[in-house]
Amino acid sequence: MTVSRTRLAIFDCDGTLVDSQANICMAMEHAFEGAGHPPPLRHDIRRVVGLSLVESMRVLLPHADAKTHEDLAEHYRAAFLTLRNNGLVDEPLYDGIAGLLTELDEDGWNLGVATGKSDRGLIRCLDHHAIKGLFVTLQTADRHPSKPHPSMVYQALADAGADASDAVVIGDTVYDIHMGRAAGTRTVGVNWGYHSVAELRQAGADYIAESMDDLKAYLKDLA
Repeated sequence: MTVSRTRLAIFDCDGTLVDSQANICMAMEHAFEGAGHPPPLRHDIRRVVGLSLVESMRVLLPHADAKTHEDLAEHYRAAFLTLRNNGLVDEPLYDGIAGLLTELDEDGWNLGVATGKSDRGLIRCLDHHAIKGLFVTLQTADRHPSKPHPSMVYQALADAGADASDAVVIGDTVYDIHMGRAAGTRTVGVNWGYHSVAELRQAGADYIAESMDDLKAYLKDLA
């Protein structure tokens, strides 16, 4: 008797599905300026993409108190909303992502997202690209501790009814790799995001995808 497996691919969003670094950097700069702080360097901003907002502020302004970090997070939300209302938010899908998601769905994979975005931000992004319906589970920083805590992965596994051994976390940062490893899944680092391939390898990624075709071939081998 053959027991069917529930395969689950959990994608990060920013830096993995969509290229949103310009929006994030602008909103972060506006947030710090609005709160009366010198804005961080863009290199440093890109380093915290994937963390929850408050955790990002802790990293970028480590000597400030908790209230300052929370205030900066609110300033960021307001700055991002202003950019969106002014038509300045652009979060393009990386080339080949839409086709990859469709193929995985057709091949019987369950798909999920685990992201530092808010619920509202993630839904807007996925709806804009008409891909929300491909995902069976959407996990955000609104309802979980910041990456690399494995809470988002645990909930995604529960939603899909999948075992960790049949799941893979795909992301561009060490936070994604550490999160997946903590939850017991396979992990794939992609080379088109915000952390280097060397960092992803050092974090313990099971595989590094150098291209979209490379990622597709790896996932097909797991079938």
